[in-house]
Amino acid sequence: MEFQNVYFLGIGGIGMSALARYFLHEGKRVAGYDRTESELTGLLSAEGAAVTYDEAVAAIPEPFRDRASTLVVYTPAVPHDHPQWEWFRTQGFEIVKRSRMLGVVAQGKYVMAVAGTHGKTTTTTLTAWLNHEAGGGGSAFLGGISKNFASNLVLGPGPRLVVEADEFDRSFLQLWPDAAVVTSDADHLDIYGTHEAVREAFAQFISQIKPGGALILKKGVELAIRNREITVYRYSYDSPCDFYARNIRVGSDGRYTFDLVCPDRVLADCTLGVPGWVNVENAVAAAALLWVAGFDEAKL
Repeated sequence: MEFQNVYFLGIGGIGMSALARYFLHEGKRVAGYDRTESELTGLLSAEGAAVTYDEAVAAIPEPFRDRASTLVVYTPAVPHDHPQWEWFRTQGFEIVKRSRMLGVVAQGKYVMAVAGTHGKTTTTTLTAWLNHEAGGGGSAFLGGISKNFASNLVLGPGPRLVVEADEFDRSFLQLWPDAAVVTSDADHLDIYGTHEAVREAFAQFISQIKPGGALILKKGVELAIRNREITVYRYSYDSPCDFYARNIRVGSDGRYTFDLVCPDRVLADCTLGVPGWVNVENAVAAAALLWVAGFDEAKL
């Protein structure tokens, strides 16, 4: 896509704001609409984005009215009868969904994706941090504001890209990951209608893992695996499988120390910086992604 301007309909959303910041970093002119002012929109304004809270067409900055140089990105949260959305459509602008743009950004990267209806934001953030510290760097799009990065966007050197693969509206089907975690599969029945439809969408996501890649699936989650050119691993909190925690101890501050069991080694006395046994399970999944991609054991 050749464009100099990017206009976001719903620029203050957690995923949209990360994309907006990414394009600012890439030297594009960025503007957008959101319904209400927030900390995220304030940060975008401070970084150079032109943010409006007025849905009128007149509020679109002049440079972004040029169809030849402007790409419009929207989120399904913005209704199709929104005045700006309607104007861009009737004027023939190229309009793409946020999930498609994430797929475009991921092209040419080593994609480490985290999918699942529970725990994916935490697991994605843990993966991004471990990759930053022990995986040689890389970038990440997160579904929340990481305390470690103070952001939902990580920009770093190297080809690795950590992404939260959202099953909502089948957005994750725009991704073709090299390695993927699936934490669970039973939500968004309002979108899919039935549990079987959810499971089929996850099976399709798994089928898009690149040949030679890896799936890291939570033990007990059963999904159709049609891609025979990938390696499948299982992970759990403390049940023996490919990746799990053993010798688990909890300190007075609620933080857990454990031995991380991997297929080829045991990393003894790992201490997780956040409390809760469920975060141990999430950390096991994140570490499994690092194991597949490669990591510095001492730094991890």
